[in-house]
This record gives sequence, C-alpha cells and structure tokens, in this order.
Amino acid sequence: MADLIDPNVHWWRNAVVYQIYVRSFADSDGDGIGDLPGITSRLPHLADLGVDALWITPFYTSPQHDHGYDVADYRDVDPLFGQLSDADDLIARAHDLDLHVVVDLVPNHTSDEHVWFQAALAAGPGSPERARYLFRDSPDGPPNNWKSVFGGPAWTQVDDGQWYLHLFDSSQPDLDWRNPEVPAMFEDVLRFWLDRGVDGFRVDVAHGLFKEASLRDQVVEAGGTPASSAHEMVERTISDEPMWDQPEVHDVYRSWNTILDEAGADRMAVAEAWTQTIESMTAFIRPDELDQTFNFAWLLAEWSAEAFADVITDTLAAVEGVGAAPTWVLSNHDVVRHVTRYGGGVQGLARARAATLTMLALPGSSYLYQGEELGLEQVDVAPEDRQDPSYLRTGEVGRDGCRVPIPWSGTEAPYAFGPGSTQPWIPQPADWAPLTVEAQAGDPASTLEFYRDALRARREFAWSAGEEVELIDLGTDVLAFRRGPLTVVLNCGTTPVELPEGELLLASGPADGGTLPVDTAAWLR
Repeated sequence: MADLIDPNVHWWRNAVVYQIYVRSFADSDGDGIGDLPGITSRLPHLADLGVDALWITPFYTSPQHDHGYDVADYRDVDPLFGQLSDADDLIARAHDLDLHVVVDLVPNHTSDEHVWFQAALAAGPGSPERARYLFRDSPDGPPNNWKSVFGGPAWTQVDDGQWYLHLFDSSQPDLDWRNPEVPAMFEDVLRFWLDRGVDGFRVDVAHGLFKEASLRDQVVEAGGTPASSAHEMVERTISDEPMWDQPEVHDVYRSWNTILDEAGADRMAVAEAWTQTIESMTAFIRPDELDQTFNFAWLLAEWSAEAFADVITDTLAAVEGVGAAPTWVLSNHDVVRHVTRYGGGVQGLARARAATLTMLALPGSSYLYQGEELGLEQVDVAPEDRQDPSYLRTGEVGRDGCRVPIPWSGTEAPYAFGPGSTQPWIPQPADWAPLTVEAQAGDPASTLEFYRDALRARREFAWSAGEEVELIDLGTDVLAFRRGPLTVVLNCGTTPVELPEGELLLASGPADGGTLPVDTAAWLR
C-alpha cells in the first residue's frame, strides 16, 4: 500500500515492530541457543506475518549473567550469537525484505567484565578509571538504602573497601553519566551501528542514566521499605525516586537526537522508560529528544473496558502535547505473556486476541513479542532450568517463563528451533506441537493466521485513517471507538452485545449475526 504512505511521516509512527529475544528465536548451529544467523534464516516469517520492523535484544560481547544486558563490548557480537559479519548479513537481508532493524542499547550499566570496570578495579579509589562508575566510600555498610531491581542491596563492596552501585545485578555496575567519558563513548557506539545500517535503537532503562548527585537515601514512609524499581514505586505509590528519571537525562537524548538526524531522517530511537506518570513519560519524546517511548500503561491495564478507555484517552492527550505518536504493547521479555495474564487457556487466548486486535486499530506503533502470534502462554519452568538473575538472587520466579524458545515445526522439542534433537537452553513444553508455525499456517482458525489477517487489514488504513480517536458509548463493559472509517468494538463483559451498523472487516473470534461474543473484538467499516 505504498500509495497510502505519506512521505513526510516517519516510518515508525505507524509501524508494527516485532521483538526478537535473540537467545530464543532461532538457533543455526545446534547449541540450543538462538543466534544471528538463525534470525536471518527466519526473516521470511516476519515478512509473511506483515510486520514493519524487528527489534533485537542485545547480541554484543557479554558474559551473559543477564543474557546480554551485561555488555562487555558494545561494538562486537558475542561468539555465542555469531560474529560481526553475521550482524551485517542480518541487516542487509532484513532491508531486502523491507524490514527495518532496531537494536538494543544498554547505557545505564556495563558488564563487570567490561574493560572500563576491570580497569577501575585495578586502579583503585580516587582514580579516573573509577570515576566512570559510581564508587563510594562507606565504612558502615552500603552507602545508601537503595535496592536492586533484581533484589537485595544495590551496592557491592570490592576488596579495597569501596562500594559500587548496581541498580540491577552485581555483575552490572552503573555508569556515572556526569563523567564526560561516558556520553562520549556511547555517542561513538551509536555512530558505529548507524554506520552499519541499523534503523534505530531501543534504549534500555532510558530513565535511569542519572541519579541524584548526592546519592541520598530514598525516603520511605515509617515502617516501609525502599522500592527497587520504578514499576514497584508506581504500584506502592512511592513518589521519591532519587535513582530514576532525573532531569539531566534529557540532555543526553537531545545530543542523541542530533546524531540520529545526522545519520538520516529515517533513523529513530525508542525509550524503555518506566516513569510514574504518563506526563513524565512523554518528556522523553519531545521534538528534540527520542522518537518513541514504550507505553506500559496499556500492558498494565486490567481486563476492563473502562481501564482500556482511560489508557487510550490519557495516552493520546499526553503525546499530542509533544507532537509525538503513541506506542502500544501487551507483552515483552520482562513480563508474563498476556494470554496468561488474561486468565490462560481458552479464555486467556480469546482475550489476548481481542486486546491485540484493539491495539492494532489505534494510531501509533504496536510492538509485538515473539511467539505471541502463536498464542504462546507463560511456561512454568522447572526450578533447575531457571536462569533469570532475579530468580537466582531472590528465589522468586522470574522472567524465564516468557523466554522459552519458540516452536517452528515438528511434533516434539526442539520443534525445529535448531538442528538436532536436544532441548534448547530453556526446555520447551511437550504439548507445543499444535502451536508451531508449521501447524498453524493455513488454518483460518489459528492465532497465526489471525495475526496475519489483522496485520494485513491494518496496513490498509494505518497511514490513512488519521490520528483522531472518538470513543463511543456502548455500555460500561464495552470499549468502542472510531478512527477514520474504522469502528472498533471490544466486549469485556459477560454477555454478547449488538454490533453497530457497518461492514464487518475482521473479528478476533466468531462474530456472526450482528452480535459480538464476550472476550471478542471486531473491526467494522
């Protein structure tokens, strides 16, 4: 539908972006771990699915304590995933298929095996090498009361007595962004990957680069405990966050905006910014900063027409104020898959498909997570197979269940995830044979074909339907809205509802006779 594309509108404003968790997408060499050649071999699946871009989680040199989010070298590929030429081949093949490539950037922290941190340990207190990180003296225990997102104190003591800050795992020391060497290094990293042809960056922990310079204690109510993440602060209504969302971070993104613009008008960046309000979220996407930020409010909303309506209204009002486009997402590598969040089983899948169809009708970009097009649920991974550092630190079930490698074909594991017959790095369930790409392809009732149909229909209006959304009152349990020629109805109630007049274009489940069943969404024209 190239004739519908406005050349003055950037590609990402209405894109569907498919997230690839590199370890779990496709394995080319039989070691049970996904890699870059594996991704390249499966790019036709994404083209057939109908997405516009792929976002790849970190594939850089790393000891893999946090599965790539602990980076030891930002300018190379970890041998586990291939080599630099494999990244070049992937980018070129994706572009041949008209797919844009977004890569993950991890600027809040490095690996403790990064050459800078190793130099900091060797150089000792007061050295320029230590000044790249947040080392502090504190003879009586950790320098403040901050908690790691992965559990436990956010400080680790080294042999000479100093402590270093790590808001995540102890193998991920936080950088000091007030040291000019740090922003300079990342500007070079941006240029390195832009020169290799990437179309954009997903910025990990975009709200976390700067901490209050004093590194003071977090203020908590009497008898309370410090919160360990911005998400937890929101849930517990803790407003004091000296470790997150400091105003200086926006100067970084203004400088990155210039670098991206110099590389070409088609380059972009999207922030992972867990902030306390939708207004603070949109500060990251002012015209001279980043292009998009993840809208986690849609992901966090309960199954409720009212909750969804509130997110739509608040989001569109907020992004309009800065001239940006919204984003929508239901699952990623850090959260429980939305089929399971919505109840699992038949009901969970019906709700997941309905929420997806509703999301895809909204203006802005939609981000999909690998495997959701197959209807995958969260897997109950056996304790001996869990590898998430948050689980290893706390003993609480972490994120492994949404990271199980996806099934491609066959009747038993590894379902053509890679050559050979051995289970991948996280074992796949024995009952996944009906969920493979091969099993679902061509079945009009399958979730895979539903996604293909929905993405095909979306392309017919995404660039032409405009950005205005008008909510329609069809009852308290029904979310309904118009966007240009499209009317969208989502039934969150307990009884079927009458559909408004119009041609039924697509439904997430059976919708015959002018009525919409429960846990179902429909598009009408």
